[in-house]
Amino acid sequence: MAVNYPINPDWSTDEIVTVIHFFNVVEEAYEKGVDRSAFLSAYQAFKAIVNSKSEEKQLDQFYFEETGCSSYHAVQQARKQEQSLLRLKK
Repeated sequence: MAVNYPINPDWSTDEIVTVIHFFNVVEEAYEKGVDRSAFLSAYQAFKAIVNSKSEEKQLDQFYFEETGCSSYHAVQQARKQEQSLLRLKK
């Protein structure tokens, strides 16, 4: 299934790749699970590009509507859990 990613046209190619990587990691956390530390590293790289909370919320809403996966819920779960495998349910 082709996914439309939330992309800002002002971002560089490297920034677009970083943002798409983060959303891929979010989706992987929902589908089969992902290493918690790798997830948080991808989130930190994402936040270096998207440092505004309102923009982050808009991107999350767009991605959630496309995939049913919430980056917000994934980040919240990763921050509170201690297990190394981050796995969420839709």
